[in-house]
Amino acid sequence: MTDTTAVATEREILTWQAFGDASREIAQAVVDSGFEPDIVVAVARGGLPVGGAVAYALGTKGVGTLNVEFYTGVDERLPAPVLLPPLLDTDAMSGLKALVVDDVADTGETLALVKALMDLHCKEVRTAVLYAKPRSIIDPDYVWKRTDLWITFPWSALPPVTPTAQA
Repeated sequence: MTDTTAVATEREILTWQAFGDASREIAQAVVDSGFEPDIVVAVARGGLPVGGAVAYALGTKGVGTLNVEFYTGVDERLPAPVLLPPLLDTDAMSGLKALVVDDVADTGETLALVKALMDLHCKEVRTAVLYAKPRSIIDPDYVWKRTDLWITFPWSALPPVTPTAQA
């Protein structure tokens, strides 16, 4: 007889409620540090909900996005992060203070890439994430929680929708 019981991998589960609380806590940490960003740059896709929520909590109306592909599946990634179109108008960011926001600094390569790009154009750049992992090559300026677990985010917990069956 073989054991067919699947062993569940322990995960960090983020609920929508915890996400809202975490976004406000990050914004509070930014305000308490004295940093006043002119623009929030959300790293798409996972950083979009976080960037929007943090921008609202900060009262920052300047919001931009950078599309970066790195992860192709659970713990599967490309050799290096790649910028995807459309690209952010970085020339318009000269002299601005930017807060780069993402959902997680896992390897940190995506966040490091975006920060380096923003450093070329902005007066000052800081980074914020919901989660940071110990192996990240960058230590974000603002972190809600540190974990070494795989994270299930509420916006990516379910598969993409498909057409509804017609009767």
